Amino acid sequence: MGLSGTRLGAFRAYFFGYFVCTAGFLFGYDTGIVGGILEFKSYINDFGYKDQTTVSAVMVSLQNVGAFLAALAIFSVSERYGRKKTVQAAMIVFCLGVVLQVVPSHSLACFYIGRFVAGLGLGAGTAVVPAYNAEMAPKEIRGKLGSGMQWLFALGVMLSYWIDYAVKITLPVSSKQWQIPVGLQMVPAGVLGLGLCAMPESVRWLAKKGRFDEAWESLKWMRACEGPEVKAEFNEIRVGLEEELRATEGFNKRELLEPANRYRLLLAFFMFCGQQCTGMTALAYFGPQFFKLLVGNNTNQSLLITGLFGAEKFITVGIYILFFSEMWGRKPTLWISALSMAGCFIIVTVVKETTPAPDAKATPAGIGMVAMIFLTNSIYQFSWGPLPWPYTAEIFPTRIRAVGTSVAVSTQWLFNFLFSLVTRYMMDSWGSYVFLFYAVLDIIMAIIVFFFVKETKGKSLEEMETIFHSRAAFDVDAVRRETLDADKFKVHNKSVDYS
Repeated sequence: MGLSGTRLGAFRAYFFGYFVCTAGFLFGYDTGIVGGILEFKSYINDFGYKDQTTVSAVMVSLQNVGAFLAALAIFSVSERYGRKKTVQAAMIVFCLGVVLQVVPSHSLACFYIGRFVAGLGLGAGTAVVPAYNAEMAPKEIRGKLGSGMQWLFALGVMLSYWIDYAVKITLPVSSKQWQIPVGLQMVPAGVLGLGLCAMPESVRWLAKKGRFDEAWESLKWMRACEGPEVKAEFNEIRVGLEEELRATEGFNKRELLEPANRYRLLLAFFMFCGQQCTGMTALAYFGPQFFKLLVGNNTNQSLLITGLFGAEKFITVGIYILFFSEMWGRKPTLWISALSMAGCFIIVTVVKETTPAPDAKATPAGIGMVAMIFLTNSIYQFSWGPLPWPYTAEIFPTRIRAVGTSVAVSTQWLFNFLFSLVTRYMMDSWGSYVFLFYAVLDIIMAIIVFFFVKETKGKSLEEMETIFHSRAAFDVDAVRRETLDADKFKVHNKSVDYS
C-alpha cells in the first residue's frame, strides 16, 4: 500500500516513528545486557555473591516490577501532560536508575534499587510511545512504524550482546568490564529525551484537549502538507472525537466495561501475554545460559552464539518491517507463526533428549538445535515480536488509548517479570523440557488468535469503532468524501473551521 503526500511528509513520518521507538532500543539493550554481565567474574567479584540463579532472577524481575507499575499507572500522567512530556520525564527517571547501578557501591541492594528505578522510566516510556506513534502515523504505514518498537528492541539486544562479548574478551577483569555496558544505556535515553524537544505533540491528544489550532499545526508538520487529503484526515479526527464524546458523555471507568472496549482490553492483554509466552524474551534475557544447554559449558562460545543470535534478530525483524508488515494481515501472521514456533521447540526438545549431552565442544546435534532456535527466532521476529506493539495501540479509540496501551504494555512487563523470575529455575529443574513448555503455550496462542483476534491492517484509527461495533461508530468514508468534495471549490480557511 502506497503512502500519499509529499516526500518530506513521508520522511518525517518514518523519522518520527522510528525515533520515538528509541524506547524500544532501551528495552532491548537492557534485556540483552543482563545475561552477559552475570557471566563476568568482575561482576561476581564486585558484589560477592554465590547464588547466581537467585541474583539473576531478582535482577531481571525487579526492573520488570518497576516497569509494570509505571506502565499501569502512567496513563493518567500521559492524559494530563501529553505524550511528549511524559516520555521525556520517563527518560530522566531511567537515567537516574542507571546511575544507581554503575556507582561503585559494591552493594547488591543499591544495584537492585537502580534496576527498579530504571524500570519505572522504562515502563513509562514503553507504555506511552506506542500510543504516541499510532496517533501520529499515516494509516498506510502505521503497522510498519509501530513495529519499529520491536526492530529497535532487536537492535538494542544485538548491540548489548556484542558489547558484552567485546568487553569480556578485551578488558581485564575489573569493574569497568560491567560498568561500561550498563552505563551506555544513558546515551540513547538522553538522545530520546532531548530529541523530543524538536518534535510535535500528538495530534489526537491535542485535538482531544480542544487545542485544534495546535493539533492542525502538528498534523501539517507531520504530513508536510495542508492539501485536501490532510484536511480530510483532520476532519475525520475531529468527527471521530465528537462521536466518542456523544456516545459516552465524558470518560468514566464504566466505559472500559462496555462490550466493545472490554473486548479490546482483553485483546490487548492477550497480545502481550502471548508475546512473552513464546519464550523468546526469556531467550533474550538468558541467551548465554540457554545456549550452554545446547552447546556445553563454554562461556566465550555461548556469548559468541548469543551475539550472532542478536544479529539475526535485528536483521530478520528489519526484513519483516520493511517488506512484509503492510503486506500480510495481522491475524494469519500471528496464528501461523505460533504453530510454527511450537513445531521448532518440539524438535529441539526431541533432539536434546535423544542425543548425548555436549561438553565444551559443539556437536552436530548441538549445532542443529542452535540452528532450530535461530529459525524460531526468525519466525518470532516476523510475527509476535513486532505485531503486538502497533496492534494494541491501534485498536483503541482516542479517548481511552492511553488507558488501553497502559494495560497492554503493563501486561507485557507483568509476564516479562513472571517468566524472567521462573525461567532460570525452570532451566535448572527441567533442562531442555523448558522448550516443550513454551511449545504448548504457542499452540494455545494459535487457537486463541484464530477464533478471537480481529484484522486491522490498512484501517484508520477512527475505523476501529466500526470493526469492534462500538456505539461511537460512524461512516468514516462519508466524512472523508464530504471534506474532499468541499475542498475542491473552497480555500483552506473557508473549507474547515478549526476554531
